[in-house]
Amino acid sequence: MMHRDIIIIGGGAAGLFAAARAVGKGKTVTVLERMERCGRKIGITAKGRCNLTNTRPWEEFSRHVHPQNTFFKNAFFCWDNIKTMDFFESIGLALTVERGARVFPRSMNARDVTDSLVSYILGKGGEILTGCRVESVLKKETGDFEILAEGRPHPFASADIVLLATGGLSYPATGSTGDGYRIARELGHDVTRCFPSLTALRPAVYGKEYEGISLKNVEVELYVGGRSVATEFGDLDFTSGGIEGPIGLRVSRKAVEALINGEKTELVLDLKPALSLEKLKERIRRELAAEASSGEKGPRLKYLLSLLMPRALILPFMRTHPDLTADDLPAALKQWRFPIESYVGYERAVVTAGGISLKDVSRKSMESKLVKGLYFAGEILDLDGDTGGYNLQIAFSTASLAVEHALTL
Repeated sequence: MMHRDIIIIGGGAAGLFAAARAVGKGKTVTVLERMERCGRKIGITAKGRCNLTNTRPWEEFSRHVHPQNTFFKNAFFCWDNIKTMDFFESIGLALTVERGARVFPRSMNARDVTDSLVSYILGKGGEILTGCRVESVLKKETGDFEILAEGRPHPFASADIVLLATGGLSYPATGSTGDGYRIARELGHDVTRCFPSLTALRPAVYGKEYEGISLKNVEVELYVGGRSVATEFGDLDFTSGGIEGPIGLRVSRKAVEALINGEKTELVLDLKPALSLEKLKERIRRELAAEASSGEKGPRLKYLLSLLMPRALILPFMRTHPDLTADDLPAALKQWRFPIESYVGYERAVVTAGGISLKDVSRKSMESKLVKGLYFAGEILDLDGDTGGYNLQIAFSTASLAVEHALTL
């Protein structure tokens, strides 16, 4: 039976980053990953480009962390986004900053993020065992832990410190199947209600004619029970799953939670947020006057719509506004209502909301308050962020804080 100073369960973003931080401290480190390859979820983030963090300061960053950004504050200041960027560049991964303060590998290849971490860990003497599914973690009277793994002799390994970084439930094909929640429960921890976040929202009326349409510089407002609860400005996509894109994903957390609670949920899309209703009315009056003077023979309403939205959007817009007139058009453009009836589940959700209850975890160290020597990092915690590099930074920061505390005692 092998013994290590620290065993990290989970070879995703949090687990690999924890291992990379730990190998530099002269400790024996092993990562146990259930899949045949580490970092599979990293490989699909940001459509395979990996938005690994962003450059926003804490005051702005914290507004994108849920449900308790105060819990995350110590971790962020232990290891912030600038340290993340410096670290990756120090191990040979060139970075670039794009619109929205988002940070990507310069290669725009997410596999380079995983490969750089794995190479660094192995180069510093760390160990990574793939195809190793942990069945349970036992706390011994001696104070250390024993690890039981599927298809391995029992006990398989022991460690002074165990870090659980198994992720949540999103994208189960990448290995996120909730094993960490089961292990944590066996050790006495509560798991809060989990649900998909950063996922597509499915309107009550939706069809293939929407799919593939992208909108820039629009605004969505989310209503729950008739009350406005969120407003976002930016880009939006209509996909096979429903409404998503950056701003659709950002409101999805509150929308999904509302739907689970049985509350009436509605998205209101403003196609022309830069124009007030009165200014939009004036613009349409000008367009109608220009049409009349030019002798335009086409249907008046379709002609106006062709000037105000992508042509592919005209048909679905008119179908949801069957009695539309030129007089009604300004209000319809400013308030296109989408009652939401469902959402895409974990199979395509970017992140899991909910997880290990924060009441049982020290915000100063990420150590369990119930089991000494047990630590948590990343998506397994009841801690998640908006799209834009926030979730990976949460993984890197919580992993770093856990390692800093665990290996300097």
